[in-house]
Amino acid sequence: MIKKLLAVIVLCCALAAFLFFAPMSNAEGIRYVYVDADDNADSVYAKLDTISHGYSLAAFKCLSSVSGYAGHVRTGRYALESGVGALQMLRHMRNGQQAPVMLTVPSVRTIDRFAEEMSKRLMMSEEELLSALTDEVTCEKYGFDTLTIQCMFIPNTYDIYWNVPVEKFLDRMKKESDRFWTSERKAKAKEAGMTPVEVITLASIVDEETANDGEKPMVAGMYVNRLKKGMPLQADPTVKYAWKRFDLKRIYNKLLFIDSPYNTYRNAGLPPGPIRIPSVAGIDAVLNHVRHDYMYMCAKEDFSGTHNFAVTYPEHLKNAAKYTAALNARGIK
Repeated sequence: MIKKLLAVIVLCCALAAFLFFAPMSNAEGIRYVYVDADDNADSVYAKLDTISHGYSLAAFKCLSSVSGYAGHVRTGRYALESGVGALQMLRHMRNGQQAPVMLTVPSVRTIDRFAEEMSKRLMMSEEELLSALTDEVTCEKYGFDTLTIQCMFIPNTYDIYWNVPVEKFLDRMKKESDRFWTSERKAKAKEAGMTPVEVITLASIVDEETANDGEKPMVAGMYVNRLKKGMPLQADPTVKYAWKRFDLKRIYNKLLFIDSPYNTYRNAGLPPGPIRIPSVAGIDAVLNHVRHDYMYMCAKEDFSGTHNFAVTYPEHLKNAAKYTAALNARGIK
């Protein structure tokens, strides 16, 4: 009788061990469970149901009930790895042991688009982030204003928790921005007679002018020459930004008279802030701009995405005529 009882106990223990420690995931690789502020224990079970073995989910529910998980549901992004059992998964979720997100800051044109993209990658709402980024007091806290706050976001990739609050997200981005602006980069900006904000603002124009990273230092050098001479930048991308018409293929004269501080045909110097979050390549192109004598540039007529540069205005007009003829030949309006 005792032997039978012991056998039953051993069997029960083996079964419990299997249920609690057997791999919970029903597929190879890592699966993720996203628990947001509206979730409760039942909705978490529903999310686990599609990626778990039925017996493991039953064990998870049993353990949840015993441990009082319903009262300790914590938001986050939790990794269900192929070898993780129900007990370990519950510990992670109950204790908030998340798997960080590899967040790449996008190089986008407007702050509202940035807020939209971040809300797709993180738990925070688009409205909450946009409200912070358009609030003067918040922007001033980080050393910017509502027109320059984009300068704080360096488009690299960062490990960050999916449920990070807006304030902590902005704190992290400020820390990463400070880390990016090394003493070497600051020295190069000072040598060019620019602040980091001005460097980023010019880099945003350079990025809009060309996607060719190899040419960006040349483009930056031309704009630096214009700034030093006190000439208007006459950068077409700033006109597109002023009109918020990013689909424009050609900039006609009638578009050059818009009354906007971003219109660099009407206003000398840099616009009041960047016209996009520039790439690191764009920023470094400004800091390491090529020293040359060019004052003008025009897109090449072969539509290669690069430019013809000119020292004199008559030379520039010839380049512009070739490009205009190429546009007309293709019927580009």
